[in-house]
Amino acid sequence: MAPGVHIIHYMSHDKSTTVLMIPGFHTFQAMYGCELRDDGSTRGYWQYSYDGKGFLALDMQHGIYIPLTDQAQLSAYRWNSPEVQGVERAKYYLQTECIEWLKKYIEHGKEELDRRNPPQVIILSQQSYGFTKLHCQVYGFYPQDIDVTWKRNGIEIPLDEAKQILPNTDGTYQIRITVKVPAREKEGYACYVVHSSLTETLTVKWDPITDIHPAFKIATLTAALVVVIIVCIVIILVCLGKSERKQYLLLCYSLSL
Repeated sequence: MAPGVHIIHYMSHDKSTTVLMIPGFHTFQAMYGCELRDDGSTRGYWQYSYDGKGFLALDMQHGIYIPLTDQAQLSAYRWNSPEVQGVERAKYYLQTECIEWLKKYIEHGKEELDRRNPPQVIILSQQSYGFTKLHCQVYGFYPQDIDVTWKRNGIEIPLDEAKQILPNTDGTYQIRITVKVPAREKEGYACYVVHSSLTETLTVKWDPITDIHPAFKIATLTAALVVVIIVCIVIILVCLGKSERKQYLLLCYSLSL
């Protein structure tokens, strides 16, 4: 043990005693939790850190606290002793009380945990010199876990960017994956989506014939709108011209009488 450093810490559910004989300001932290698996088995962990570094860890399998530093040797010795019963208390809490609370939380949140929103998929292409970028945009899915891949003729294609799942404002999630393919290769590409809301893998193929770049779509719609506006203006002018001509003829006829 380093000179001038001595830690004695004893915790239970009904009392907590800490004696620190260390000059200066320091932090002592604890992290513990339990897991309940689908097969009914459980797992628990209980760890301590001192000044942000590992200090003690509970070994549930062997029933002992393991010191993670030389300074933790004394604390591990005390907590592993029959008098303190630190291991027994921790194991009891993790295997019984913690699991009971976890089951209650699961029951209260059952509706949210069982919620399933299927993913929606859009494929976009971005043309560049000598290659094409294919984007598979998957959105509106819940829960978060999802597997999205690009394949050509059933063979997975490495991604150019790391996968990143992002949250939506409605509580669902979205992800976009991108691959770069040669401009001349336009057949056999598809985006594959695996999600818990789907009974089978969702496959969306890229069709280079029907796929139009968003910028081109906007330009086409804008041009069509301009044409419609021009036609409407011409029709209005023609109608106004006919109306004015009719009024002129009526005026001439009335003056001749």
